[in-house]
Amino acid sequence: MTRISIAVLALVLAVMTCAGGGARAQGFSGLARVDMAGSQIVDASGAISVALTLSQGVPWRVFTLDGPPRAVFDFREVDWTGVSRTALLNADAATDLRFGAFRPGWSRLVVDLAAPQVLERAAMKVDEASGRAVLTARFVPASAERFAARSGMPEETPEWTPGEGLKAPERGSGPMVVVIDPGHGGIDPGAERGGLVEKDLMLTFARELEEALVRAGGTTVVLTRTDDSFVSLERRVEIAHEAQAHVFLSLHADVIPEGHARGVAIYRLSETATDEASARLAERHDRDDLLSGIDLTGKDDVVADVLMDLARMETRPRTTRLAAALEASFAAEGLRLHTRPQRSAGFSVLKAPDIPSLLLELGFLSDERDRANLSDPAWRARMAASVRDGLQAWAIEDAALAKLVRQ
Repeated sequence: MTRISIAVLALVLAVMTCAGGGARAQGFSGLARVDMAGSQIVDASGAISVALTLSQGVPWRVFTLDGPPRAVFDFREVDWTGVSRTALLNADAATDLRFGAFRPGWSRLVVDLAAPQVLERAAMKVDEASGRAVLTARFVPASAERFAARSGMPEETPEWTPGEGLKAPERGSGPMVVVIDPGHGGIDPGAERGGLVEKDLMLTFARELEEALVRAGGTTVVLTRTDDSFVSLERRVEIAHEAQAHVFLSLHADVIPEGHARGVAIYRLSETATDEASARLAERHDRDDLLSGIDLTGKDDVVADVLMDLARMETRPRTTRLAAALEASFAAEGLRLHTRPQRSAGFSVLKAPDIPSLLLELGFLSDERDRANLSDPAWRARMAASVRDGLQAWAIEDAALAKLVRQ
């Protein structure tokens, strides 16, 4: 069975109408809105029945992914205002759902399945008179083997393949290119606590840090996302390569479900985590891709690639010096640091082998004082200035050491 047939690939501009039953091209414009009065996910004699009523027809597709089993619906583009999980999901065969922006111009609905259920049928019917559309889908129980065979990501535009075209940017020549990665986004909100949402806080700080770096001069800044969009971990790394970045900084503010953590922490890539909490944090970050409907099959061999290991022989000590420069700058500014400010774990977003990459935990939303800091524009301005100063100090040292290595 081809991947297209698995996906019931319906980037559909020609959809079945209620009246005639024939294929008819539809002209779509604006955002489609979800009508909750005609939308429901329910049990149907052991199967799962999905009905989603939209204000207008849109291109769409539906497919399933394994590990864990989930159904994924993509739309271009849907306004989810007024939609709630509790109102939409009424099926024991489905355990949870998420919805929101997936990438610019696209929205996604992910339904977690309690057990493997294969897609039996899916269709969108558009009323000719009103333009309203109803997307229906039915999933039926299947063995784990059959589900795995019929699941998979539809063919998409190829992205950067790790190990291909690795080219480290020149050090000490031209402006320093810094890629800032606001964690999470779109369908993936990240941590939430005390009315604060990680994806929103990190985007706000990323813009403030961008302004601080640009005003200082000598730096070109690229953001992996500039709005509330979902960006896969692999795509974030790809953006850094496209920009020929000198530095990659991923911004986060997590919660710790057990124990207590507070203050700024700096994470480097390592196959072995410095502690159990760091390992769990890395697993949770990588799982955000999986839960948002990204197929991570075959991605686990990134670190093992020989070419990447060779590239990291030079990048690793540079990354260590970058972490030290930032820690020194934070301390000089009087910012509260984690008890062990420098840590390491296997974060996929840090796996660019030729670019010094760090993940900055600006604080923990599970800590009341950190939440207050992250909400305070004055504190964020101090943090942005401190990151700027640390980057500038590192760049000077890095350029000087590059000349010694080449001579």
